[in-house]
Amino acid sequence: MQVMQPSQLFPRPENDGHIMASWERFLNGERAHGNALRRLIDDSWQRCLDASVDPSRYQAPEPLGENSLYSLRTEHHELLTASTPVMAEAREFLSETGTVMVLTDHQGTILSLEGDSSTSTRGATENVHLLPGSDWSENACGTNAIGTALTLGQPVQIHSAEHFCAGIKRWTCSATVIRDPYDNRILGVIDVSGLNGTYNRHSLALVVTTAGRIENRLARIEMDYRYRLLEQCMRNLATSTADGLIVLDRRGLPIKANERASAVLAGLGEDVAGRRGLTLNDVSLGVARGDALPDHLPDWIRPEWLAPVMHNGQRIGTLLTLPNRSPASFVAGGMQEGETGLASDKGAFARVIGQSRNTLEAVARARQLARSNVPVLMLGETGVGKDVFARCMHEGGSAKDGPFVALNCGGFSRELLTSELFGYTDGAFTGARRGGMIGKVEAADGGTLFLDEIGEMPLDLQPHFLRVLEEGEVYRLGENKPRKVKFRLIAATNRDLRKEVEEGRFRMDLFYRVAVTSVHIPPLRERIGDIPLLADYYLERLAQQHGVRKGVLLPGTLEALQAYAWPGNIREFRNIMESMLLTAPDHILGDECLPPEILGRGAAPVESPSRPFAQPQVASEGNRLEDAERDAILKAIRNHGGNMAAVARALGIAKSTLYLKLKRFDLDSLVDSVRSIRN
Repeated sequence: MQVMQPSQLFPRPENDGHIMASWERFLNGERAHGNALRRLIDDSWQRCLDASVDPSRYQAPEPLGENSLYSLRTEHHELLTASTPVMAEAREFLSETGTVMVLTDHQGTILSLEGDSSTSTRGATENVHLLPGSDWSENACGTNAIGTALTLGQPVQIHSAEHFCAGIKRWTCSATVIRDPYDNRILGVIDVSGLNGTYNRHSLALVVTTAGRIENRLARIEMDYRYRLLEQCMRNLATSTADGLIVLDRRGLPIKANERASAVLAGLGEDVAGRRGLTLNDVSLGVARGDALPDHLPDWIRPEWLAPVMHNGQRIGTLLTLPNRSPASFVAGGMQEGETGLASDKGAFARVIGQSRNTLEAVARARQLARSNVPVLMLGETGVGKDVFARCMHEGGSAKDGPFVALNCGGFSRELLTSELFGYTDGAFTGARRGGMIGKVEAADGGTLFLDEIGEMPLDLQPHFLRVLEEGEVYRLGENKPRKVKFRLIAATNRDLRKEVEEGRFRMDLFYRVAVTSVHIPPLRERIGDIPLLADYYLERLAQQHGVRKGVLLPGTLEALQAYAWPGNIREFRNIMESMLLTAPDHILGDECLPPEILGRGAAPVESPSRPFAQPQVASEGNRLEDAERDAILKAIRNHGGNMAAVARALGIAKSTLYLKLKRFDLDSLVDSVRSIRN
């Protein structure tokens, strides 16, 4: 980047007449002469001419439509989050000055605008399309502070006749780029614009200072992400394992590795054709969002080695597990079953949403058992997702290419369950289907049979099923010839089968046959830390299903969800999220969308292992007042679409006081979300 000389930094309004004459000669094919025209303007005009920009243009192109602008703002959410509180102050000191402060993305498209809201200023900005969604790059609008700052990558001030397009020559503007504090790439532009009578050299200092403040906020956001990422991965890094573990940031670059990573990388390098001695410098994956694979995955990295690290439903990094294939890696004393390091690569269990220790331990055990063909008993309350675990075990086992057949033993009478389980021949009983019917046991041949609620199987039917397991043969009803079957059994129950055996409701021999080993799936109240991930997952999935916007879940509402006991577990959670999504006003999921039991008039809060709650106590008067104040602010923000001036008026407080309260209640980031949805 070439730094401009001081004489080139600022325009000289007294030269407007000479500059206008130079522009007319330039359009007629003559080169400018004299020192009235700054070099940066001459160069910019030439770029505009080369790009066939229409010099008679009187306004920017039409702004983006509502949906496109919403998508663009979502894409640049972090820049908006960092800029919103800084630009909000512009509303104060630019009021009645006839100027506005503009934020654009890295291509010059306006994301937001603050400043003088008088009728005359608003009319002037609308006339030239200085509006959210408008493109102000040089190729779109000719020489102007936004587009020229992007081209030069440094602060510029463009005044009046210096603009290339005729319709914009009434304006004066100052702009500079906003750079990513991590890699110095340009993220956007901050600009102050007004009609030429508002010209002030200090406007350039204002935008440079504002850009610096925004970059500082971006740096703090980046550091917060890194601290959370390292905090969540520290247990994995500290685990005794022969595998190499590398923590990668949101951009797919390594920031931390365990002591084995370098040695394992070097060994992997020997296995890659044409490569020798891989190092951490060779690890660069590119950006990844959600559960998707990174943009630029090297050919020597297998997808199953990667595990996303999530926080509040957002991907903040990736954990890369490099398997150590050397013989020494199999010595005793390595990572034990159930440790979170084992579960970092979910593989076939990717559909199990959650990163809490309880969830990862259940996944690690189920994944280990999936490799064998022994019967497994899934233990857990109703609605915890036993069927999901069963299907994941099938897909992660040796029978994954075979059928997966599921049957709920509690959903049929004894006669119907017998038919469903074993099948029947033609004419086996009155009402039998012509040609007979294949049973679920036979249908699962070569694959997996999942029997949900096996504790509901009638006692007199149990010995027949036990014979199938022991002999590998099934008899259809009405048939005397056995059929050979081979399948993997996964059973599930929410009952205590040992107690059922003691009380004579379940056969002991069948119990020991189906419960060779077991997997306990924790209830939702024991993995409260997974609720943000589950909320984000279901809001995304349900929004696609119903064709609506995903919406924004307010932090206070998320806390209420985490404090609830969830007797219906994941099934209840999914239903409530669907109800909230479809009834939320303005796509903002607040407390008013919650059912009464979650608002404290139902089940009591349960202590969370990942986020312990204090001992239950009566809320103090101060706490109740703070809650009421926070709710009032949230309601006002929603009602006024994030317009802080209107919010302050509605609440009867100064805007400076309002911003202090937003910071106190950690509501800063919600303002932009509300604005994005409203716009």
